[in-house]
Amino acid sequence: MIVHLDMDAFFASVEQRDDPSLRGRPVIIGGGRRGVVSTASYEARVYGVRSAMPVATARRLCPQGIFLRGHMARYVAVSRQIMAALREFSPVVEPASVDEAYLDATGLERLFGPLEQFLPAIKARVAEVTGGLTCSVGAAPVKFLAKMCSEVNKPDGLFILLPEQVDAFLLPLDVGKLPGVGRQMVRSLNALGISRVEQLRRYSPQFMQQHFGKWGLDLLRRAHGQDDRPVCPVHAPKSESAETTFAQDTRDRNFLQKMLLGHAERVGASLRRHGLQGRTVTLKIKFADFRQITRSRTLAGPTCATQTIFELACALLHDEPLPQPVRLIGLGVSGFDTPAPRQGMLPGLPWADDGINPQCEARRLRLDRALDTLRTRFGKGVVQRGRLFENPREAAMDNSRTDADRTMRELVRAEKEYCAEKLDKKA
Repeated sequence: MIVHLDMDAFFASVEQRDDPSLRGRPVIIGGGRRGVVSTASYEARVYGVRSAMPVATARRLCPQGIFLRGHMARYVAVSRQIMAALREFSPVVEPASVDEAYLDATGLERLFGPLEQFLPAIKARVAEVTGGLTCSVGAAPVKFLAKMCSEVNKPDGLFILLPEQVDAFLLPLDVGKLPGVGRQMVRSLNALGISRVEQLRRYSPQFMQQHFGKWGLDLLRRAHGQDDRPVCPVHAPKSESAETTFAQDTRDRNFLQKMLLGHAERVGASLRRHGLQGRTVTLKIKFADFRQITRSRTLAGPTCATQTIFELACALLHDEPLPQPVRLIGLGVSGFDTPAPRQGMLPGLPWADDGINPQCEARRLRLDRALDTLRTRFGKGVVQRGRLFENPREAAMDNSRTDADRTMRELVRAEKEYCAEKLDKKA
């Protein structure tokens, strides 16, 4: 049996716990007027407010709501308490996000009794370490069913699905209830006369693959209650990304480039901190009408250099016509273990068909490491790339190399002074 634990309205519940005046009131966590809702308390959900909803829509639905930007560092600290509490019951715990986790319950009945006793003990322990926060727990033979079960009796719920009950649970469900089935997929299935899981089971694997590819086969397996994914305590990261929703839609390419530089700084620093390098850079753009596109290029060799990531993202942006003003822009780096392709390289950038230029990449990484060292020692705001302070309308791409060289000299000098100071203290 696999257990899935999901905290109830996690971010909003933490805010209500820390500020008693918010208890019993509609609390909505979401940034600015143009962001999206991260979490809504159950008092706000009565008005139709849901996660991932635009904040502007949430304000219309619940004008009396209390809108907060949230405190992510606080939520992460509470999340660590929750994961530590779960590891008191099982060594096989897989955090799925900051507010949910899977736990392998195989054999635990010998230590903690049957599931009917064991799961309430987990809920009580989580409430104890978090100062009274509630969670919903589901247990089932496979992962996706455990996640579905944790939703059955929310909030503060508990639901156990035994192997012999799987068919009775799944067959009458609408296909849209299966994880991963969105509105477009529901429309496609309905067009084939499929509205319930019972009807989906009647189709062959060949039919599903012909119409929906590999995802069709996965969907058919889920309709039969099959899911061979184990609970994995550690996942290798697949990507690193950053994005920003603007207060006002824009077509200003210099401004968009400036935002990409800030994202490249964040992504590059995170990659270096975790010892990762990636080959694929992806640009994400969301337009004023909420249409979203992604564009990717893959390098011959991996990188974690901020300037390299930034230049490739700018090249991708340059190729886009921007038919509408941009609402959101972001970039990501992935392909940490993907074999390097030999085609599709961008000419004129600091890599060639045989890989990234070693001298250029080494110079950029020295600059990045100097920045990382200073920020670690003195704080993130102690030093910034000059372009991030410039008027974006006056910034130009061809000045980036000069700025980098100048900044490199200044940072190398500062790093030498820091090392000399450190040696003096040791002496």
